[in-house]
Amino acid sequence: MHLFPPNNFIYPNETELQWSILIVLYPFLTGLVAGAFILASLERVFRVEAVKPTYRLALLTALSFLLIAPLPLQLHLGHPERSLEMYLTPHKSSAMAMFGFVYLWYLMVVLLLEIWLDYRRDIVLLSRSSKGFLRLIYKAMTLGSDNISERSLKIDERVGYIITIIGIPSAFLLHGYVGFIFGSIKANPWWSSPLMPVVFIFSAMVSGIAAVMLLYMLLTRIRGYRVNIDCVDAIAKYLFYIFIIDFSLEMLDLIHRIYEADESFRSLDFMVHNSLWIPHVIIQILIGTLAPIGILGATQLLPLVPYVRKRLYAIAGCLTMVGIFAMRWNVVIGGQLFSKSLLGYTTYDLHFGSREGLATAIVLTIMPLGILYVLAKLLPPWQQNETT
Repeated sequence: MHLFPPNNFIYPNETELQWSILIVLYPFLTGLVAGAFILASLERVFRVEAVKPTYRLALLTALSFLLIAPLPLQLHLGHPERSLEMYLTPHKSSAMAMFGFVYLWYLMVVLLLEIWLDYRRDIVLLSRSSKGFLRLIYKAMTLGSDNISERSLKIDERVGYIITIIGIPSAFLLHGYVGFIFGSIKANPWWSSPLMPVVFIFSAMVSGIAAVMLLYMLLTRIRGYRVNIDCVDAIAKYLFYIFIIDFSLEMLDLIHRIYEADESFRSLDFMVHNSLWIPHVIIQILIGTLAPIGILGATQLLPLVPYVRKRLYAIAGCLTMVGIFAMRWNVVIGGQLFSKSLLGYTTYDLHFGSREGLATAIVLTIMPLGILYVLAKLLPPWQQNETT
């Protein structure tokens, strides 16, 4: 008798995975939202002037990805129109139902309000200088408030500061709640860890900061301006520190599992050394974690010229995005590859053109970039003193 038979003891409803790549994409997109907002708060709350060139870009990036984040869940549902029921008949015992209110709180009260307060002066000026249809759009965006006196702008600044302070724990709640949803499912030993929400929060910060850094460098070069090296140096420094914390928490969770070695450990160990060896060990840990940490560490320790540092930051940022997506993949998909009997295993077939296939995931990933393009045209996030 084999200790770990590959396909035995699989329950009928465990042969086919219930959660697909769309559910992988969902925590990945929400993580980008939370991380981008945290980067924006560094300038607004903690007065880190070096990252100021990315402040508005980070806010618009967070909004762009937040608008698309619920779509993977909607496409996954057989009847997406039923999702409205959780707002009409809220159920406190349902983690997913209550998350809808967390999402609305962060979107409507925190993010949209902060962006409006920060851009209100520009919106009023644009409503006066624009013509035609754009004038109507900017006029509607003023919400009837066209007072841009010095006293009024000071009030905007003070209220915006308070909203940002409220937004920091709200950003933690937004993505920490996603980790809580997984961590609270005690029936699955791969997910049921008290560190899961904390790991999700720090990995979200890592992915969001890396995404804004990459977008800033790319869009600045496309526009023909010079990348502010002091800005990307500061972003990379914070990314490096938070990445170290994130990796330490993941290793702490791993060490705890190894030391505890409960009845599920041998089954999980077998899965990691077989079906999850490449996505977990090779892609997530080696390529997506240790490699970018090593690159970022080298930029902090070695006296490299700005040209080399920018190239290394771009490489580290891309590898970071790969690693964080792999982490989401290993949590969502990896957590469904073994049976509740802890003996049988199954596989996940990723289709390309189905409703929950790879093509759909690619489109959903690109859509926030299109929204960001439109938002950047309406509300330019660039500083006036940029140099070519």
